[in-house]
Amino acid sequence: MRVKFLPAILFLFLTVSTTVCMAKSGTITYNIKLNAAKGAKQARLWLPYPMSDPHQTISDVQVKGNFNSWAVYREPAGGATYLYAQWSEINRPPRLVMSFHALSKDRRIGELKDSGKPVPETVKKYLESSEWGPVEDYRKLAGQITKGKKSYLARVRAVYDWVIGNTFRDEGVKGCGLGLTTRTLTKFNGGGKCADISSVFVTIARAAGIPARDIFGLRLADPKSGDITTAFHCWTQFYLPGTGWVMADPADVRKMMLDNKIGLKDAGKWKKFFWGGDDLFRVVLERNARDVVFNPPQKGGPLGYFMYPFAQVDGKSLDYFSPKDFRYRVRFKAD
Repeated sequence: MRVKFLPAILFLFLTVSTTVCMAKSGTITYNIKLNAAKGAKQARLWLPYPMSDPHQTISDVQVKGNFNSWAVYREPAGGATYLYAQWSEINRPPRLVMSFHALSKDRRIGELKDSGKPVPETVKKYLESSEWGPVEDYRKLAGQITKGKKSYLARVRAVYDWVIGNTFRDEGVKGCGLGLTTRTLTKFNGGGKCADISSVFVTIARAAGIPARDIFGLRLADPKSGDITTAFHCWTQFYLPGTGWVMADPADVRKMMLDNKIGLKDAGKWKKFFWGGDDLFRVVLERNARDVVFNPPQKGGPLGYFMYPFAQVDGKSLDYFSPKDFRYRVRFKAD
């Protein structure tokens, strides 16, 4: 599906909530310069294109650069929305600047209501297995974790607590990690970054019969103007009949445990804070953007997850885990 840029597209999913408070806002700017060796012929860039939703308002999107063409697309399988830019001939370093204004609102849900009803058909795809999260391999473990828990809410809370208790933040992992559940739990004994820990939660929740998905975006604890290139973050949502999609961030619990040098017995404050939403400045870039095949397709097969800028020069992927080499920066200017 090809979508030409129109400002109105930003408000397709915007709804009004009477419970929203503590809004925070500012302008986010991506400044991207692709590394194209002498003699390179073609460059392509795919960049997450944020949309408005009940907890964020995106407006004033501006795109500039020396590209030959650009457009906004939506990936049909997972629903990822992205900007695609192309340099058909490279006579000078490829550059692109995208900026947008973001109003981030309180994401906390006051009361989680569990109706006990079956999940809607449209949500059942978030129970599916995948290469990054082989659900069938974790049925037995999920059964052990949720033993005696009858309701959706009790089961998913048991999974949340188990993930926090059986993972840890590994600062040696590059970027946000690879987001591969089995790799995280076996090869690294539960160690990883936010994409890794979130993938563990999503996989085990699905194995326990709870629809769940990854959320990819930017997260600032205290939004101040400046460089936010390291603010990329992955968290999760689970679907609760009677409430809808609910945020949970076990990875940030482990981060706060590490930052504050505390153990599980002292982590109750953070487990509560990151359960059911929070009031931090967060901008959702993509939802469930896993195993992504773009249109036009990239070389080299599906992308494990789509959160960082992704680019290829003459079909060779640049390393988005290394923004210094990729040469992209993300800045925030508070209102």
